[in-house]
Amino acid sequence: MELSDFSNISDNPFVQFSKWYSPIENEGRENHNAIALSTAGKDGRVSSRMVLLKKYGEEGFTFFTNYNSRKGIQLSENPYASILFYWPDYGRQVRVEGRVVKISHKESDDYFNSRIHGHKLNALASNQSTEIPGRQYLIDRQNELEEKYRDQSPSRPAYWGGFRLIPDRVEFWEEGEHRFHNRLEYRLVDGHWLTRRLAP
Repeated sequence: MELSDFSNISDNPFVQFSKWYSPIENEGRENHNAIALSTAGKDGRVSSRMVLLKKYGEEGFTFFTNYNSRKGIQLSENPYASILFYWPDYGRQVRVEGRVVKISHKESDDYFNSRIHGHKLNALASNQSTEIPGRQYLIDRQNELEEKYRDQSPSRPAYWGGFRLIPDRVEFWEEGEHRFHNRLEYRLVDGHWLTRRLAP
């Protein structure tokens, strides 16, 4: 389905996103859900990093992290962010902008409990974004936790959980011949999604 065929475009950006994302998700490629997350703190400096999308739908786009990480601190200072999906094999990208909120404790607990044991321990071992004396420090910390939780599963630490980006702007971009790309933007205005074409 191409953006150049206007008759096939949904008036709901989440439906349109699913049409593009579902085939990629079904391929099962490693890190198919990788997204570039851009945030800015109170100083206005923007930083970007790759994170993994864990859930999406009408409620927004959900990812998980350490709340005390740089991105977590920036989101506490400025609750607006953008995420970018890029699928070069398909010649497509999707830009999403909006407000970010923490998800419920229960939802964070449910996801943490679904993780494999090693991923749970990593969340406990790494005080994300803080300075460490060396790699061995993390290895020693990991070994300590493996011994401590050899016969039990750790609970989610309070500093780790989910964020959800609630979009008010979504842009679909599709590569065109001779850089004559297709761009379609959805904007949320008074509770309704409006669409417009943008020049490449």
